[in-house]
Amino acid sequence: MSASHSQLLSEIRHRILTLLLNEHDLVDALLEKSTDFSPEQQRENSIQREKLEQDIIQLHAADLADILEALPEEERQALWRLVPNERRGHVLVEASETVWASLTEEMSDRDILRAIEPLDIDDQVWLARYLPRDLTGRLLTKLEPGLRARMLNVVQFDRDRVGRVMDFNILTVRADVTLATVQRFLRHRKSMPTGTDKLFITTKENQLLGELPLTDILLNQPQKRVFEVMNTHPTTFQLNDKAEDAASAFERYNLISAAVIDAKGKLIGRVTIEDVIDLVNEENESNIRKMGGISQEEDVFAPVRKSVRNRWAWLALNLCTAFVASRVIGLFESTISQLVALATLMPIVAGIGGNTGNQTITMIVRALALHQVEPGNFSFLIVRELGVALINGLFWGGIMGLVTWLMYDNVALGGVMMLAMVLNLLLAALMGVLVPLVMTKMKRDPAIGSSVLITAITDTGGFFIFLGLATVFLINH
Repeated sequence: MSASHSQLLSEIRHRILTLLLNEHDLVDALLEKSTDFSPEQQRENSIQREKLEQDIIQLHAADLADILEALPEEERQALWRLVPNERRGHVLVEASETVWASLTEEMSDRDILRAIEPLDIDDQVWLARYLPRDLTGRLLTKLEPGLRARMLNVVQFDRDRVGRVMDFNILTVRADVTLATVQRFLRHRKSMPTGTDKLFITTKENQLLGELPLTDILLNQPQKRVFEVMNTHPTTFQLNDKAEDAASAFERYNLISAAVIDAKGKLIGRVTIEDVIDLVNEENESNIRKMGGISQEEDVFAPVRKSVRNRWAWLALNLCTAFVASRVIGLFESTISQLVALATLMPIVAGIGGNTGNQTITMIVRALALHQVEPGNFSFLIVRELGVALINGLFWGGIMGLVTWLMYDNVALGGVMMLAMVLNLLLAALMGVLVPLVMTKMKRDPAIGSSVLITAITDTGGFFIFLGLATVFLINH
């Protein structure tokens, strides 16, 4: 993309966003919320509408989806009404899951099907994940028998399986033809599917025999047969393989595409690097949301009521854990009343523990996602994190102990501060490893709400450790 084209797209994006966010009368007119406009305002709205329609024509579906995602609900619906029906399906493919529902909310079932019908079978399969079952059935009835069989092959799989991320745009050749024949075949086609770096070698029964990289077609003598130069041990996946395993394989082996076969070894489709990138981006966004206990489907511009409904459960849990922490503090009211400095120091102990716990959880959840954690290295991970926490605790605890001593002229209080920080960091590190491992053992997603849980543990534990040590060494001593 040239710099001038990139600048043009940036200008169009800015122009659309500025117009929709500032011209409320235009938004009301597009949404047909009001017809009480003066003739002058109607003319102005008409001019601005034409400008928007001209800008929309110049935008790629991905750019248009990006703009829609950056708009609040009403402005998004206003712009969506201007998108031509024949382009809506392509925009839906590019839009993120968080805004898909809001875009289709006011579309009838017929409109949704009309938007999806012109798409490639791969994109139809992708969007079928979001369709109600009856709509999926209606879409299937409109497909040719061959395409219907393909879609039925994959819609049965969960969204985290290879079968739901693969595409059917593949090029196949026979093993006994010459490379010259393959070259003529490619020239006759005049185009290749996006992401093609190899051809797949199959039998007449569609049994996969190997793969032929495009570079081998160009670098070998034209008279050579395909079976002489093809790779007979390609990396392949099956429909029910985990999509995240496929993504890991693409990273390890620097793949651009790979074949998908059934249990009998017949070629069904392929996975491309584009599919993998989309999957990784989706998983990263999902994990970030889960770590904070936020619904995967929540849109940043979603209505307040919907956001409240999505978040209330984790807030309720957080409130309960905060109440437990307050009760722990309540157990030491007499201690705090005798040494008021404890009230100003205990948030430091709890805060540093929460930070350490979240760092550990982030690392462990990432290691679990990459399949780096095995039963044989559990103990090593725990010992390692405890070692890191001990060193950090002694260093930073020593600094805070010294600061506390100088501030309050109390050596014992400084010692308590140092010991409390060491112990709470050790607790945070231990829980940071155990919480995601236990959740994984229980077949639960370790990313969901982990930060909420670890903060609750380190807050409660930090208060108990610090105030308990203060009671023992400062009050009762």
